[in-house]
Amino acid sequence: MTLPSISKHIAVATKVCTRQQDTGRPSQAVERQKCSKLRGRRYILMLTVCSLLPWATLPGSLSLSTPPAMAQTTQASPLRVITVTGSGQESIPTTLTRIELGVQAQGPTAVAVQQDIAQRQSRVIELLRRNNVDKLQTNGIRLSPQYSYNNREQPRITGYSGSNTISFELPTDQVGGLLDDAIDAGANQINRVSFTATDAAIATAQSTALAAATRDARRQADAVLATLGLSAAEVISIQVNGAQAPVPYPVARADVALRSEAASTPVEGSEQTVNARVTLQIRY
Repeated sequence: MTLPSISKHIAVATKVCTRQQDTGRPSQAVERQKCSKLRGRRYILMLTVCSLLPWATLPGSLSLSTPPAMAQTTQASPLRVITVTGSGQESIPTTLTRIELGVQAQGPTAVAVQQDIAQRQSRVIELLRRNNVDKLQTNGIRLSPQYSYNNREQPRITGYSGSNTISFELPTDQVGGLLDDAIDAGANQINRVSFTATDAAIATAQSTALAAATRDARRQADAVLATLGLSAAEVISIQVNGAQAPVPYPVARADVALRSEAASTPVEGSEQTVNARVTLQIRY
């Protein structure tokens, strides 16, 4: 049954009860009770309808309408945020040295060159193992023919050249003497020398640089907000833009033919700098 039909039914029944009273016809107690119950149900029905329709109004002075201010959705105030990026750095000494060295040889045949290189490099590797170097590995092996070119003739092989290179790592204060011994053992080529800090020192430097970058970012935010008469509430976003391990510091390549008998090869380390950047978003 629809709402209009229910209302019409109640209205008709109410008129009947009213007509009976107006005509003065004697009503029995049962009829009076029925009319009274009918009026009560009519009022309860109207209350139910008004509760389902927020804008409905009951007859008389009773109103269940929602105030316009309450009906509208309150818009949240915009979030006020300042974004700042801080930087920090930490310098650490390079206490380790990475070295790439090798043996290079030439000869009339490939077999002769390969055997010469193998014998000399074996002595070098044995020396390095006795000195307990770290990260010892072979980096490359090369063997190639050498040609003689003549404008009137086809290129012809005149001999062979080859090389075997290895790399390793050791404390910087031991490098000079070990390089001298490696040359005595047969090494005649130093391809690369680079300096780096230990993993533990780099990790500590990264933490220190990140802390400095964070303090720098917060200091910038506080300075700006204080100038404007504002204050920071809370940090709502943190972005770490970098605190990478530094690249080992290299020195120039050296080709070694003979070692001076008068002095050991001098090797001095350097410093590495770990840089970090941190971006903060702070609500105020």
